Amino acid sequence: MDAFDPLALLRPDIAAMEAYTPVLPFEVLSRQLGRPPEDIVKLDANENPYGPSPRVLEALMSFRWYHIYPDPQQEALRQALAAYVGVPAALILPGHGADELIDYLCRLFLQPGDRVIDCPPTFGMYGFDARLSGGHVLEVWRREDFSLDVEGIAEAVARARPKLLFLTSPNNPDGSLIPPDVLRRLLALPVVVVVDEAYIEFAGLEHSVATWVPQTPNLVVLRTFSKWAGLAGLRLGYGIFPAAIMAQLWKFKQPYNVNVAATVAGLASLADVACLQERVARLIAERERLIAELSRFPGLQPLPSRANFVLCRVAGRPAAELHRRLREHGVLVRYYDKPGLRNCIRVSAGRPQDTDRLLTALAAIWEEG
Repeated sequence: MDAFDPLALLRPDIAAMEAYTPVLPFEVLSRQLGRPPEDIVKLDANENPYGPSPRVLEALMSFRWYHIYPDPQQEALRQALAAYVGVPAALILPGHGADELIDYLCRLFLQPGDRVIDCPPTFGMYGFDARLSGGHVLEVWRREDFSLDVEGIAEAVARARPKLLFLTSPNNPDGSLIPPDVLRRLLALPVVVVVDEAYIEFAGLEHSVATWVPQTPNLVVLRTFSKWAGLAGLRLGYGIFPAAIMAQLWKFKQPYNVNVAATVAGLASLADVACLQERVARLIAERERLIAELSRFPGLQPLPSRANFVLCRVAGRPAAELHRRLREHGVLVRYYDKPGLRNCIRVSAGRPQDTDRLLTALAAIWEEG
């Protein structure tokens, strides 16, 4: 008798899926590169090199109730977020990173075969989570300058009747903002529009559309503490949802989806916004320095950005080779060679000394030819 194969019971669409490729943390990179963590310049994941506010570390050390389950409704955190964002707490839902909320939206709206629109090149989790829920992803590609193809999106909505449209502003990986008039045109379509504002603090909160949500029944805005507040490792995000969708999410979400440590860190961050904004300003300054300095190297073509990273087209050499040679210098960047992102690298803004290391490494590589 043949042995039973449990994999034969898998959903065929999951068995055929490609795995998502995440970036690696310092301890793994240290082993791979044979370098101590402090000798690695990590500019590949848009993390905040300044880390969390000092108040976060103090709050985490002094908190006494880690053995008690967290508040399932996150009342204190939602009230603090309401003051920060400028919308009622009743419309805010914290999550285990914004990624959890992307997953919630897909599972809330999608039945097998339901369609969503994705606009690549962009963040990869939208299509990943949609497929996990059995959804069918329609790709409406951005133009060469990374602007949205509004007519293409409208045609896809009319033809395929998707339920969700995922957008990122500033977009990852190029850092461009969606103009308000473009977003208003898309909100007029019969689809739920999800705007991911993971990098909005680096563009300026005046460009956020979170305050549109109370008057816009088909708009969802996602935000995170990972980038501006330096809490990527604690996984804390939040969404601003119309009241009707919020009512469904309260039925749907896991009761203790945000852990106590993340809650403590989020509250401490929101109590120290001035410190974090000063760090954001430093990263913006390094972003602008990167754009200016990278353009001095023949073949590097950095794009304007409103996020904490710079996308750079590479001419005259393979971006994969440049990525490898920078890695040999202990400097990590992201590289791409796929449709819409042929032969590109993406460099996160870091501290001044991080930029110095990158530029020194690039100078050595260019001198070596």
